[in-house]
Parts: sequence; structure tokens; C-alpha cells
Amino acid sequence: MSERRTRDAHAQYPHDAPRASWRRIWDYGRPHWKALLVGGLLSFLGGMTGILQPLVAKVVIEALGAGESLVRPLLVLTAAVIGGALISAAGAFVLERTGQSVVLAVRRQLVSRLLRLRVAEVDRLKPGDLVSRLTADTTLLRTVATSGISDAVTSSVLLVAGIVLMAVMDPVLFGVTAVVVVVAAITMVAVLPRIGRATEASQAALGEMGSQLERVFGAFRTIKASSAETVEARRLDASARRAWTKGVAQAGWSAVAGVTAWLSTNVAFLVVLGFGGARVASGALEVSSLIAFLLLLFYLMEPISTLVSAATDLQSGLAAVRRIDEVGALEGEDTDASEPHRAAGAETLDGHADAGVTTPAGKVAGTRHNGVHRTPVPGARQPARVSFADVVFRYADGLPLVHHGVTFEAAGAGLTALVGPSGAGKTTVFSLLERFYDATGGSVSVDGVDVRDWPLAGLRGAIGYVEQDAPVLDGTLRDNLVLAAPDATDTDVEEVVGRARLSELVGRLPDGIDSAVGHRGTTLSGGERQRVAIARALLRRPRLLLLDEATSQLDAANEAALKEVMLDAARDTNVMVVAHRLSTVTSADRIVVLDAGVVRAVGTHEQLVASDDLYRDLAASQLLTAS
Repeated sequence: MSERRTRDAHAQYPHDAPRASWRRIWDYGRPHWKALLVGGLLSFLGGMTGILQPLVAKVVIEALGAGESLVRPLLVLTAAVIGGALISAAGAFVLERTGQSVVLAVRRQLVSRLLRLRVAEVDRLKPGDLVSRLTADTTLLRTVATSGISDAVTSSVLLVAGIVLMAVMDPVLFGVTAVVVVVAAITMVAVLPRIGRATEASQAALGEMGSQLERVFGAFRTIKASSAETVEARRLDASARRAWTKGVAQAGWSAVAGVTAWLSTNVAFLVVLGFGGARVASGALEVSSLIAFLLLLFYLMEPISTLVSAATDLQSGLAAVRRIDEVGALEGEDTDASEPHRAAGAETLDGHADAGVTTPAGKVAGTRHNGVHRTPVPGARQPARVSFADVVFRYADGLPLVHHGVTFEAAGAGLTALVGPSGAGKTTVFSLLERFYDATGGSVSVDGVDVRDWPLAGLRGAIGYVEQDAPVLDGTLRDNLVLAAPDATDTDVEEVVGRARLSELVGRLPDGIDSAVGHRGTTLSGGERQRVAIARALLRRPRLLLLDEATSQLDAANEAALKEVMLDAARDTNVMVVAHRLSTVTSADRIVVLDAGVVRAVGTHEQLVASDDLYRDLAASQLLTAS
């Protein structure tokens, strides 16, 4: 589904429209309607056996008074009790199983949606709250989408059936009972919306607490090193207390609903006992009829209680639906790779080139590196061509511009270094190429095609990207290496391990390449994490390799080794690196100097030392400032 279609689909369900929320619940349950119908019918049949028990009890009492045999009515009563219990249990199991299936489907949809959110959306959201929507909110939905609706329908039918029987048995007692029930119903109508609002506030508070926990564990070592445990504990305590306050409010309104149902039933029982006793004393009502009426009233306590519980669950479920659909309203990306994309000289989505990059004379183009002509490896994927044309960019409306008209080209194989002071906009260049963000103005092109016209799967499939902090995911070393190339062979993995100088690491790990690396790669050093990230990018065989300060955490020996890896990759790949070490910069085929969001100069190291004051100062310091 395209971004536009996704947004339009969710626009049909505004979060503040109760009808839309009910429709969404139906959408979730509709694929399982057969199971819901079976479970609902079983629950209804189990309930009907219960509603017949007071009538059978009336027959037993009358038979006892007449001196008749009790064997048959007692057998019928026993069969009704056992049969009703078994049927109700079967219905409950079917509904619970279906509920788990509904939750599974919703969680799959939500996970797919969360992973396809735009980076800009995730940047402004709290991950802990998103996790809460995926876990706690979908769990609330399980009850409402299955047993909640079924219980509400079944209990309503049984309640109506019981009321009809009461009216037939004795209209006077029924009238007394109805007055009490109507008063309780009016109270419930006023209370239920408050339960829904309290539940939504409670779930939001839980999401906030989850965000606080995510914040703490995301910087756990920093908190320890800063002796900030007490400060963070107070912050978490305040978040927990807010969640407690909201939870208490929800519990309070739920208790009001529950006690209203209980009180109404018991008041009705007392009233019926008083009026019924008086009518029995006057001879207007038989004792057996009064007992049957009271038993029926007692029986109706269960469907009334179930109906109140179902109504409470439905309000909670509606609140959960609104929170889940808020994720659906966020802007997502279209990462469907089913549409092929071809551009002049660009590779297709299957990883093969349409045509080589040729000169006007028809010869295969190469690049020069330090005076040496580089020729792409025969049969290799053609290097991508990158062009920025008067690019203007800001991260959000109201924020200052990061790029003020950036223009440069990096075409064909070779190494391009982006240098400049902190805040110059170097890392942002990579974010725009990956389409994590869209340019505010101007054009960012790959192979002569604006990146906004590329299918995202095709664009990102041609790019290898090593982030500044080189994240490593929980799992094994192999899992991390093949993350972007799941079809890589053992030979491919072994080759890239050698290229990234990871052989020594693999050799000392207990299970080799299949060893666990810990949460966020905690068992690896900073330099090892960077090399893993670089190996992961190289294994993808990219046509454009983006390295954001890839050597920042490496010692001199590993830096030199990795520099050779970069230069080797640059033989047949367009390699762009955000660099702050002079040794990396001097090896570049072209250097782009960024300053305050504009391209100040482009050239080789020797050219820029001779012509640009800023670059000369940076080079003289022997340490270019990190972005």
C-alpha cells in the first residue's frame, strides 16, 4: 500500500469518533467471524440451560408439595447444570483462542506499520510508548474483540429472556424489579464513558513510564558513571505515581459500575422478597412461584454482572483501538519492492546493471586516485552517481535551516570525503541520500533520478550505510553481519570478515561467528562494533557506500587497515565518508568542504590546502572536527 493510500485508509477512522472505533473493532474481528459465531452460540446455549434451572426448580417444589416422584425433575436439573457448564466452558475456550488470534493479527499489522514509519516520525515519538501500544493496548483489544462483544450480546439476550419470564410469571413483581433495573441502567450510561476516558489516560501513563525506562536503559552506563541513579529513580517514581493515579481513577469508575450492578440486583431481591412475601401471605401468589422468581432473579445476577464487565471491557477496548489507530495515522514509508525501477545507467532491483557507465567515446569510465587511473572490476555492480543541486533542508517547520543550498557531485567509483566544522550538515547529506528525510528544496539525485522518484527498496538496496555510532543489535555476530544481506553465503561472510579485519575477533569468540554479542553489542569494543557495521555494509555489495566517521573509534593500526578496505571498495564503488582524520581525507579523490550548510569548496587535498583557508586550518590541526 502506498503512503497516500495508507493515510487515506486511516483517515476513515478519526480517533475521536466512537462509530469509527466500533468499526475498527469489527474490522479486527471480521476475519474470525465463524469462530466468534460458534463461541457465541455455545456461550448462549450454556446460558440458556442456566435460565431454565429456576423453572425446573419450580416443578421440583410443586412435585414435592403434591407428593409426586422427584427423580425425573432432579435428573433434568442435574443434566441442565452439568451440560450448561460443559457448553459454557467450550464457548469460553473458543472465544479465548480466537482472541489470541485477533491479537496476533493486530500485532503483526502494528509491527509492520511501526517498522515502516518515517525516521522523522520516530524522532519525535517515545519508543517506550510505542512498545506499550504494541503490548498492553493490543492485550486490552483481545478481550473486547472476542469475549467482550460475545458476552455483551449473550448477556443481553439472556437478560431479556429472563425479564420476559419474570413478566410472564408475575407482572407485579416484575414491575417492582424493572424500576430498580432502570435506575441502575441510567447510572451505568453515565459511568461507562468515564471508564473509557480513564482507561485511555491510564494506558497513556503506562506508555510514558515505559518511555522513561527505555530512556534509562538506553544510557545505563552513563547514568551509572554519573552517579545519577537517585535522580533517575525520582523521575521514574514520579512517572510510576502518575500511572498509579490514572490506574486508580480507572479502577474507581470500574468499581462504581460493578457496585451499581451488584446493588441493583440485591435491592431488587429485597424488594421482591418483601412484596412477594406479602402476596404469598394474601394468597395472591404461590410459594413455588415466589421461589422460582427469586431463583430467576439470582440467576440474572450473572448476566447482569457479565454485561457490566463486558461494557467496561468494551470501553477499555475502544480506548486501546484509538491508541493503536494513532500509530496508523503516522506517516509511513512505501518499502514495497514489487515495482521495478530503471534509470539510464542505473542497476535494476535484482542487483544487475542495465548498462555500464560510459564516456562519450563509449569506453568504460574510470576514476583517478592520487594520479593512478582506477578501472572498475569487470562484472562488478556499477557505482552510483550522486548529485546535490541547490539543496535546502530543515528537520522540521520552525527549526533553522541545516542546508542553505548545497550543490556538489560525486560520480562513479572513488572516495569522496565530506569535511567541515561541527553543525556544517555533513551527516545530513547521508540522511537525505537514504531518504530518512526529504529535502525542503532543491534536488538530491542518484543515477540522475531524484531520490523521491526511486522506490525506497531499490534506493536503499543500492546503498551501504555505516552510522556514526555503529549500532550492533542483540543476537549473534552472524545475525548482525547478514542483516542487510540475508541470502549471503558462508563464503561471502568469511570474505567480508577478512576484509573488515574481524578474523581475530571471530577466532577468540567462544562460538566463533555464531557467538552472541549482547544487547547493543556490549561484549564488543567500540572499534569492533565499527568494523562489524562496516562488514555488514560491505556484505550488501553496495553501489554507494556511506561511512559516517567510520574510523573515529579505531586505533592507528586498525585505522590503517580499514583505510585500505575503503580504498579497495572505492575501486568499483562510490564511497562517501564523513571524515575528521587527516589520513582519511588525504586519500580521497575529491573533498567537499561544508560550512554552515553550504558547500564552501570542492577539490583534492593539495588543491584545497592551496586555495581554501578553512580547509587549510582544519588540515593544519591534524584533526578535523566531528559532525
